[in-house]
Amino acid sequence: MPFAQIYMIEGRTEAQKKAVIEKVTQALVEAVGAPVNTVRVLIQEVPAAHWGIAGVSAKDMGR
Repeated sequence: MPFAQIYMIEGRTEAQKKAVIEKVTQALVEAVGAPVNTVRVLIQEVPAAHWGIAGVSAKDMGR
């Protein structure tokens, strides 16, 4: 059972997250031949203040 964890800065729409789940699922089905009903995808949204890029929070960078 393939399990994918996706970390993203919060703020994506439900439609965008749905698209990520669908596309990651399809990629795993194609890449490893897993049956679609065995693929699991978890999206974890992280506050921009908790995401660091080059020593600066994404929030401070305006992301």
